[in-house]
Amino acid sequence: MNKNQYVNREISWLRFNERVLQESVDKQVPLIERLRFLGIFSNNLDEFFKVRYATVKRIVQAGKSGKSVLGGERAKDLLDEITSIVIGQQKDSQVILKQIEQELEKENIFLIDETEIQPHQEDFLKTYFIQNVGPSLMTIILNSVIEFPTLKDTAAYLAVKMVLEADNSATAHQGPNQYALIEIPKEIDRFIVLPREGNRNYIILLDDLIRYSLKSIFNMFSFSSISAHMIKITRDAELDIDNDLSKSFIEKISSSVENRKISDPVRFVYDSSIEADTLNFLKEKMNIEDTDSVIPGGRYHNRRDYMGFPSLGRSDLMYERIKPLPVVGLTLEGSLFEHIAQKDHLQYAPYHTFMYVIKFLREAALDPRVRTIKITVYRLANNSQVAASLINAAKNGKQVTVQIELQARFDERANIEYAEQLQQEGVRLIFGVPGLKVHSKICVIEREEGGDLKRYGFISTGNFNENTARIYTDYTLFTAHEAILKELNKVFNFFETSYKIYKYKHLIVSPHYTRSRFKKLIDAEIANARAGKQAYIKIKMNSLTSYDMVDLLYEASNAGVKIQLIIRGICCLIPGIPGMSENIEAISVVDKFLEHPRVFIFGNNGASQVYISSADWMTRNLDYRVEVGCPIYDETIKQELLDTFEISWKDNAKARVFDALQTNSYRVSEAADFRSQFEMYTYYQHKLKDLSENT
Repeated sequence: MNKNQYVNREISWLRFNERVLQESVDKQVPLIERLRFLGIFSNNLDEFFKVRYATVKRIVQAGKSGKSVLGGERAKDLLDEITSIVIGQQKDSQVILKQIEQELEKENIFLIDETEIQPHQEDFLKTYFIQNVGPSLMTIILNSVIEFPTLKDTAAYLAVKMVLEADNSATAHQGPNQYALIEIPKEIDRFIVLPREGNRNYIILLDDLIRYSLKSIFNMFSFSSISAHMIKITRDAELDIDNDLSKSFIEKISSSVENRKISDPVRFVYDSSIEADTLNFLKEKMNIEDTDSVIPGGRYHNRRDYMGFPSLGRSDLMYERIKPLPVVGLTLEGSLFEHIAQKDHLQYAPYHTFMYVIKFLREAALDPRVRTIKITVYRLANNSQVAASLINAAKNGKQVTVQIELQARFDERANIEYAEQLQQEGVRLIFGVPGLKVHSKICVIEREEGGDLKRYGFISTGNFNENTARIYTDYTLFTAHEAILKELNKVFNFFETSYKIYKYKHLIVSPHYTRSRFKKLIDAEIANARAGKQAYIKIKMNSLTSYDMVDLLYEASNAGVKIQLIIRGICCLIPGIPGMSENIEAISVVDKFLEHPRVFIFGNNGASQVYISSADWMTRNLDYRVEVGCPIYDETIKQELLDTFEISWKDNAKARVFDALQTNSYRVSEAADFRSQFEMYTYYQHKLKDLSENT
């Protein structure tokens, strides 16, 4: 494997997170939103260490090099490189946070620490601490415990050091220093908003209120000085599922999620101003290993909490909330089935309202002619209307079958609870195929019409989650196309009889066909290019990590196929290299909404073929998950997908260019600023306007 042909997957992911961090310094982004992007950056990093860093660490511990799966890089070298990059990014994020805080002060929003509390603010804060914080604190005196406590994954702790007074006879036998840990309570808002003073807003972090109250907390000790510095650890989040045949699948997943709480640590982050003796005491007691990433940080960790920074009524410092638009030709009044029976319709959230999915399921739940509902579930919202609609359908005597993915990363607990709730309400659950996650986003209903059963359904690029549908961009195709829906039924049959491999004429289904079908489509473009015909490939997806698929695109480029890639996250392909990828351009768009669709467009000598899919081109999606890609046969929808791809491709405000050096440089253009997510909303507004003018 030639290391110069690919970007390492983990390094590419860190460069993606760097693009998220760039949003926190971009003056086009409203100030409070910039602070929230800083929180997203931190949250992403936590998940990266739980999953990707932990995986590489396992390779090292197994005594393997990992070069064959890590793009030619040795696992131990990669761990060191990751730590180096993250330390740099953390330093950058601390500088950015300071800059944002200074800009907030210009807007009369002041973040104060325990040293800046004014006398007239003390009563409010002391009362708040006594009533809300003190009763929730978990405080452990470390000198007294035989075994060091198990620290919770990504929880924030204050490591407290007290220098005891010499005449403190009660504690002198424990040495001159007394150490303690205070867990920052997650159930209390991290940001405490003080009473407004004129047009000034004051906010103190919960950590600093606890620091302010240290003397009160440890009043039973006599000390000459006391200090508190934040630490946190990140644990390996891989699920180790046991083979106990006496346990149900739900019990196995539930047990594995519980075991995650005591899994191996992979990252230790500490306040870089902590005293050396305190740091050494902690590292020794916690058995921090050489393969763990030890990262000096700033005063505050868990900056993911900034995702929930209070709005303070300052709508001028946040993105304007768009009003989701209706889909042209599809109404939320009357029967959706009647409209879908006439033609396919495409919902593009959040530009379109997600309520069409809810309306579809609610109508199916109540319609006396609906006999069955089958749906896959990967991530659901809290208080999910999707789940409520399915339960409603079961109560109305419909045969409801739900394939729920219990191993959806970090949503395992929520999905277990939903599974138990659905089961109790009479919904039939299936748990997919052993060894394969079910990542497809599909639904089929059967409705009795004229003595026959007619199918309706939808295929999506994203989850059926009304909360994320406000911030994730995703396509959902509503269709009554009999051939497509018949094949979707085969997918549900596969869940129950996985030993039987079905054939598909229309759908592109993992794990058996996605890789080969896309290879066939790419090969056709290569043949057209070599024959002097029009040949191009346009792809929009989240991640491109499969080296086999990268090699196919390199081959197509060398044959003269023009390739445009819009990859939000990881991209292991290096574009623009003579003799390898000179016909490939690749960009990433990171902006207000999280770009989530998977769209594949093949020129086909002028008769373009267009697909939407749940699958990225990652080995896991191609070979180890159940994914569904769907062809677009309706010509108006096909044109809509071509249009929306071009809108994203034209972005010169939020598009970063992929290059060999991974510089994350913004696309340079002499044209006027073109911000694709804003232009996308305008595009759909014009479609509605054109409809009203023509009717």
